[in-house]
Amino acid sequence: MKWLPSARRLAHQVVRPESRWHAAVASTPRHAYVPGWWERDDADGWRLHSGPDDPVTWMETAYSDRTLVTQVGGHHADLVGQAPVLASGRPASSSTLPSLVVRMYRHAMISDSDDILVTTGSGYGTALACARLGAGRVTSIDVDEHLVRLATDRLALHGEAPRMLVRDITGPLPGRYDRIVTTVSVRQIPVSWLRALRPGGRLVTTVSGTGLILTADKNADGGADGRIEWDRAGFMAARHGDGSHHPDSHWKEAGEGDGEETSTSRYPLLDPRDAWDVMSMLELTCPGIDYRVREAGGTRTVWLLHPDGSWARASATGFLDSPVVHESGPQRLWDRLERIRHRLNRSGSLPVYGARVSITPDGETTLSRGSWSTTL
Repeated sequence: MKWLPSARRLAHQVVRPESRWHAAVASTPRHAYVPGWWERDDADGWRLHSGPDDPVTWMETAYSDRTLVTQVGGHHADLVGQAPVLASGRPASSSTLPSLVVRMYRHAMISDSDDILVTTGSGYGTALACARLGAGRVTSIDVDEHLVRLATDRLALHGEAPRMLVRDITGPLPGRYDRIVTTVSVRQIPVSWLRALRPGGRLVTTVSGTGLILTADKNADGGADGRIEWDRAGFMAARHGDGSHHPDSHWKEAGEGDGEETSTSRYPLLDPRDAWDVMSMLELTCPGIDYRVREAGGTRTVWLLHPDGSWARASATGFLDSPVVHESGPQRLWDRLERIRHRLNRSGSLPVYGARVSITPDGETTLSRGSWSTTL
């Protein structure tokens, strides 16, 4: 297939011509790393697409600036013919939209002589790093042996042989690096990252459940100092196993029950994922919330569910209507959301973006801006 024109078009779309990443995007065959992908079929399901079965759609999709889901639950899209055509569950791996991969690398301020550690996923981000630096300066790791094996084979087909390893990104890391860039998120910076970074080395990652990009440079004490960038991004949390998820034990109650308290919100209905600063602030104060949304019969409903059994359900029929809220469990999740919206309305902004980041040698990570601070 003639893919180079598509890759060059993508490069012009996502990177300025004078950027050193332009040639990398223009010369990397993204379609080779995403032969299959999942797309939403309905509110609760996913449909498998096979690139070789529809080459025109494959080229259009692979060279668009969008994230392509490559694994749902335990089902790899790569296993076309073995994976079911329809699947349910949560995304567990993806090929990140190319513009965001480049942005993460640019936040790392990578020089030509840097040795870098990246996360594998589909292998496309690793391929871009190899095209930019040379494979000898790139180490790529993933907890999923299947993904590492496929990416290794596909990189080799295009003449690239970086160091590929099956590892938990939050555990011990092999070697020393000038840059660590992850396209998975973590709650707290792993101590292993600080130990693997050379003096003055930089790490770039995102905070789990938020839209916060964290950059930090290793200091003389063995910790790191940095900031939350004004840029925004959200990645799947770092996995420690096969990526499967257990069903929510309290979902039925949250979907149908009246809860322990019923109230009427003073604000219009909001899905926090539509307001990155609100979602990020809520995650920092109450980590682990899962969000669900449904529209039926003119009524829109937003659910917040927490692993401790807390849940909130808010429903409204109009954009400006005050939603009716049901809550239950150890925490009042919608009340927490309302307090954040109070603060936003009172102050005009939330302090998360632009916050200073301080990381101790044992990984304790503190964000601060003005009088506000929080430790992850």
